[in-house]
Amino acid sequence: MAIFGREPVLSGNSKSYIKLGWVRRIRDGEPLDTEESIRKYVKCQIFCMLGSTLFADKSTAYAHAKYLPLLREFERIHTYSWGSACLAHLYRALYRASRYDTKEMDVPLNLLFVWVWERMLCIAPIPRHTLPPAEIPVAMRWSHSEWTTSWLAKTVARFRHDIDYMQEFEWRPYEGMIIPGELHGHLDVCDTVAPLLLFECIEWQPADRVMRQFGFAQPPLRQARDIPLDLHCLALRGLQLHDWTILHGPWIVEWANRQNTRLRDLHPLPTWDFIPTMEYRDWYMRSFEYMLRLSEYDPQGPAAPQPPAPQPSPQHAVFEPFSRSRCTVAVFLFGQLTQASSEP
Repeated sequence: MAIFGREPVLSGNSKSYIKLGWVRRIRDGEPLDTEESIRKYVKCQIFCMLGSTLFADKSTAYAHAKYLPLLREFERIHTYSWGSACLAHLYRALYRASRYDTKEMDVPLNLLFVWVWERMLCIAPIPRHTLPPAEIPVAMRWSHSEWTTSWLAKTVARFRHDIDYMQEFEWRPYEGMIIPGELHGHLDVCDTVAPLLLFECIEWQPADRVMRQFGFAQPPLRQARDIPLDLHCLALRGLQLHDWTILHGPWIVEWANRQNTRLRDLHPLPTWDFIPTMEYRDWYMRSFEYMLRLSEYDPQGPAAPQPPAPQPSPQHAVFEPFSRSRCTVAVFLFGQLTQASSEP
């Protein structure tokens, strides 16, 4: 009540969710003639943005009440790492969407779409070179362009085929873009190898598995970081009261140490052509070649491909035919969120 000035309207299915339509009516009814009225308006607007844009769920009509304490300490809200929290929410949603029985995603799809369209040119709705120059906010340039009819007519099978046979991947689409000074303080999250936290949500930021995105050569991947199931599958259903500083204490300590896990401080080798090294090619083909071209798999036909039997590592790097399309699919499927390999 201290935030909205009255008792909020809750979801009929869960007392932990607040109806966004009700919050918008409170916001729009503010006269904005006093500082207190302006503060209440801004708090309502921020709460609506959290529930409908940054941390949207499948309902889009309600937002979780767990965000209310953030609005209570209004003067500190600008100090929070909203970018890392949004990534944690996105990674968790992608993990849940990978389940075979999942039909919808509760995720900021605009963030996911823009990431894909900027890098995977074969599935972008319009040719990337026809877009206006990239500037902040980057996503806006996609909203001012008309999508092609051929893209609108694509089927799921066609998208899968295009990803399997991808010939181009734009590793650094924002190279040379001028970033406003007020955003520089948040860039330390981009290339860290550290946990991302959002209340009950713990996800791992695997920047060391996509090093070419940061201009470095990619070595063979190390074992993915394991997050215990009792923490990774934690869900806030019903009324729950947790002290996150205790429940997630060790992970918070790792997050606080993120400045010491930046890729650029680990002295990686730079790359200019983004072509994978022979060592990485050999490792990848021995590990994941059987999972390529899955769009051609016929469930009514032969059995699904199986992983190869373990082979001793050769003493010298062995070059095997490795098309660029395989490289890009490899990184997209197994480099961006491969921490899922340690999850159920």
